[in-house]
Amino acid sequence: MLLNNKLIYEKGYLVEIGKPTESLYYFFDYDERYYDINMEFQHFHNFYEIHVLLDDHANHIIEGNLYRIEFLDFVCLKPYSLHKSEYPKGPPKKRLIIQFNIPAQTGILQDNLNELLSIFEAPLPIYRFEQNNKDKIIDTLNDIFIISKSENPVRDLSIHCRFIDLLCTIYNHRNENIYMPETLNTPASKIYSITAYIHNHYNEDLSLSVLANKFFLSKYYLSHLFKEVTGFSLTDYIQMTRIRNAQQLLLFTDKKITDIATQCGFSSFSQFNRAFNKYCKTSPSNYRKKGNASFARTSPLSVVYTRD
Repeated sequence: MLLNNKLIYEKGYLVEIGKPTESLYYFFDYDERYYDINMEFQHFHNFYEIHVLLDDHANHIIEGNLYRIEFLDFVCLKPYSLHKSEYPKGPPKKRLIIQFNIPAQTGILQDNLNELLSIFEAPLPIYRFEQNNKDKIIDTLNDIFIISKSENPVRDLSIHCRFIDLLCTIYNHRNENIYMPETLNTPASKIYSITAYIHNHYNEDLSLSVLANKFFLSKYYLSHLFKEVTGFSLTDYIQMTRIRNAQQLLLFTDKKITDIATQCGFSSFSQFNRAFNKYCKTSPSNYRKKGNASFARTSPLSVVYTRD
């Protein structure tokens, strides 16, 4: 079927080249999501991801910040960025998820590739374009879809080349990005200011009293509203944010576990160990030893390879 009379869409269609652990990896997922299966908590990947909304509206949360997105907005997520999609009540929303790794290049090509991927490093890596640029992007996405259906011996290489074209289009028109985050003055927006603060200061002393004073709210009001908006108690949200960052350090650094506990804001190793076992159903040392494969689907905090 065609969306907006232009974009090819087939519900449940998947294109996969390689695996997430390989240097060249692509995963295109055309599907629908709805309110009842919203992810519980923010997660991360060690690959790049682009979330493309193919419907009228939804939300995306990045490092605790809430962003409203519309049709053909590109949410460009760098590796290890904490994020989650959030879909409103009502009919399911169509979306395209693109996950990828691109192999290292040599010489000037690596310099070019680094520059190209800088679109994922922008302070606000969400891209919205006027219709003429949208049309260029739609043409490229349609080319990728059509190529993926073919039996061409160089199908995978063709997809790779067209995807690089897609990134180049976003990069070349990045200064024409018209996405502007909404400035909302609502109780919920206040809570998302607090969650963003937690993500930026998770290694500091955070408590109900500290945050209530900083954001000029009563402790009772903050506690009640935080649970209503996020679905978590303030204490659980702080702990889960710290644990999520600890997971990254366990998986992708060789730092001592005791140092990780301190760096992530835990007052003692025993406190860290208890919290990690509570949310991840395993110890920090076992998590590091076995990697994410065994635990990827055991808890909402353990999902590293996931389909948004």
